[in-house]
Amino acid sequence: MIRKATMNDLPRLTELALELWPENAVDTMYYDLGTIMTGGESVFFLAYREDVAVGFAQCQLRHDYVEGTSTSPVGYLEGIYVRKEDRALGFASQLMKACEEWARTEGCAEFASDCEIHNEESLAFHLKLGFKEANRIICFAKHL
Repeated sequence: MIRKATMNDLPRLTELALELWPENAVDTMYYDLGTIMTGGESVFFLAYREDVAVGFAQCQLRHDYVEGTSTSPVGYLEGIYVRKEDRALGFASQLMKACEEWARTEGCAEFASDCEIHNEESLAFHLKLGFKEANRIICFAKHL
């Protein structure tokens, strides 16, 4: 089962998000997810196996330029995660479908995403769900 997350889900959502992004502190992640959730342009969906949340997806509206798109706003997958032991059961596809439907209801004609250049598992996932590779970039930064 997939359902939209509410503020009541924030503790479990934080646990799952920390499995995906373990470099973050618990309190910072909790605060950031709560802020994003109440911001109005993002949504989180949770995937349930029986009565336990086993995965999540975060999507939002992007109004800036998004690689490979020509409309605005664009629905954008910011993150998707399913616990290892619950993968290959269709949860990620269901989460993606929920995100795409949400984006349609928000007036989007396009949906986009990204992944790290070395993340072959994520690349395969995106291609399997019908995404087309739009570009590859290398980002740079330096201290001033």
